[in-house]
Amino acid sequence: MSIHFSQDEQNIVTLTFDHTGSVNVIDENFLREFDEIIPRLTNDTSLVGVILTSAKETFFVGADIDMLFGVTDAQLAYDMAQAFKATLRKLETLGKPVVAAMNGSALGGGLEIALACHYRIALARSNPDERQSGAQFGFPEVTLGVLPAGGGVTRFVRMFGLQTALPYLVEGTRLNGQEAKDAGWIDEIVSTKEEMIERAPAWILANPRAEQPWDASGYRIPDGDPRRPAVMSQVLPIAPAMLTQKTHRNYPAPEAILSAAVEGAMVNFETASRIESRYFAKLVTSQVAKNMMTAFWYQLNEIKGGRSRPKNEKRETRKLGVLGAGFMGHGIAYVSAMAGMDVVMKDVTLERAEAGKEKIAALLEERVARGKMDAAQHEKILARIHTTDNANDLAECDLIIEAVFEDREVKANVTRETSNVIASTAIFGSNTSTLPITSLASRFSHPANFVGIHFFSPVHKMPLVEIIRGKETSDAAIAKAFDYVLKINKTPIVVNDSRGFYTSRVFGAYISEGMALLAEGQHPRAIESAGIKAGMAVSPLAVSDEVNLALVWHIREQTRKDFQAEGKNLPDDPSDAVVDFMVNTAKRTGKLQGAGFYEYPTDEKKFLWRELGDHFPLSRVELAQSEMMERMLFVQALETVRCFEEGVLTSSADANIGSIFGWSFAPFTGGTLQYINAYGLEKFVARARELAANYGARFKPPSLLLEMAEHGGMF
Repeated sequence: MSIHFSQDEQNIVTLTFDHTGSVNVIDENFLREFDEIIPRLTNDTSLVGVILTSAKETFFVGADIDMLFGVTDAQLAYDMAQAFKATLRKLETLGKPVVAAMNGSALGGGLEIALACHYRIALARSNPDERQSGAQFGFPEVTLGVLPAGGGVTRFVRMFGLQTALPYLVEGTRLNGQEAKDAGWIDEIVSTKEEMIERAPAWILANPRAEQPWDASGYRIPDGDPRRPAVMSQVLPIAPAMLTQKTHRNYPAPEAILSAAVEGAMVNFETASRIESRYFAKLVTSQVAKNMMTAFWYQLNEIKGGRSRPKNEKRETRKLGVLGAGFMGHGIAYVSAMAGMDVVMKDVTLERAEAGKEKIAALLEERVARGKMDAAQHEKILARIHTTDNANDLAECDLIIEAVFEDREVKANVTRETSNVIASTAIFGSNTSTLPITSLASRFSHPANFVGIHFFSPVHKMPLVEIIRGKETSDAAIAKAFDYVLKINKTPIVVNDSRGFYTSRVFGAYISEGMALLAEGQHPRAIESAGIKAGMAVSPLAVSDEVNLALVWHIREQTRKDFQAEGKNLPDDPSDAVVDFMVNTAKRTGKLQGAGFYEYPTDEKKFLWRELGDHFPLSRVELAQSEMMERMLFVQALETVRCFEEGVLTSSADANIGSIFGWSFAPFTGGTLQYINAYGLEKFVARARELAANYGARFKPPSLLLEMAEHGGMF
């Protein structure tokens, strides 16, 4: 049994959720047991009240994703949602008070269970880890492409009104205990389990006639239903436009939540529940939901579970050395100190190292200002960072990460200097985005201890770290890097060595395609719009400015030199002429300089450089937006397949999560390889051939893709 039934001398029943797994989830067994236990309550004339609680460290974490992922029939999905709702409806209309005693997080279906109770008590958990906020409450379903299907939309709107409820629902916001109480989701917070056990029956005895607000006579939705003029004029015209601007109609779930909320607010509770279930059934059987569940549940958990980690013993980082206190270096030092590590941050002068520490102090002050930490925590974290210009201060570090300029000789110099003072067992990581790790490791005294640890900018916000294995990199070094990345609360992917590795290589294909379209004479605004409509977080020309065109040019020239040293020629790229013009002729290198593809006025929003059209005249052939969108997505997916074919990538999970978390490849597709799966391999190959015939060999499907399409495979 996953639900334990007990009744005390006061005739108060406690239902304790105790799933066979590590957490409570809503699966078919739970739904059956919960439905079977309700008649015991309705038939008990002596019943005084009901307490719902948990035997786990959390209250409830929501629906079983395996169950949701397996649903392909919309009628089955609708019936399942309606059955769960019917059980909750019986519970809240027992005529007796029902209390949720939540001893931990209540998410998704767990919060829906709590909302079906008349009173909600939460246990405040103190957490010594500054990065965590203890118990969480919210509806994260939208992040998996679905909506709350147990009455969450219906009840939330009736509790708080459309204007207040909608942002929480469509954004999947999670609140900690105090935030949830302040927002009205929770009625009371207690500090101990004993207090929670006392308060729940006390409230029941004090409120024998408790009922839900929407079941009371004369109830009205807070701030009015959609027919009220204020709601009609202020909410209904604005909310859809804001959603479309944010999702570009790539994500059906937020729109479905908005529709279910508005339509449900105009009818009675039971009808609203049916409306919610119909939208849920459509969403849960959609390809977008399957894509998002694949990526954000199965593959993300696979990565964090250590699929790509060598089976070595845990390798904790005690003291970290960071070479370079610039934008990337101080960011790495910051997240590491936040995770509890002592950090030595070295730069060529003490002044530059101190300047980096001042930037870290500013980041901490922002957290204090937002109430995310107190002044004592601020000082404690800052005290973990030691600045220096002396390499000898790195001697006791067990992991060193260099974050200096992307130049082979500059990196070689700091590598040699450091290898002379650190222990032979220390691991050395290079935060390079393109230079092959094997060649960089040749300048290190112990190449087996050399590993690529590629962060993304800004370090404190970006969730991914790409770990690169060189030819001589040991399993121990990979394990050390992997454990370090998990400790700083980021997601690690592991790839093999090559120029650009995986993320920089495929991301580079995206920005190159944007510039290729510009060189062909497509309108810059149309190119930028196509990138956003395709689902990318930033359009190709804008993100090129942010990366810095001078860096793009420098990397290309470094690559050209490396090819020449090997007796090869760097293949022509349609974006080369654009980069050369912008850097060497127009002298416009990007956002940092204040002039790139965009202008960056001090007191205005950026706008496209008006002279772009003079230097890249418009073509008489105006491509359809859908054509440009597919070109941008296809060129990235095809380059990912080549990475897979060449052994740079070894798992679909690393490819998909790396693309979404690394450079925000259209999350609704589930990642670069899942995009191909959902498109259909045979259909994808046919379309790639069309694109290759029209635009060049970069769209030619690789042999691996052809073989998989022929044999009915999937990535």
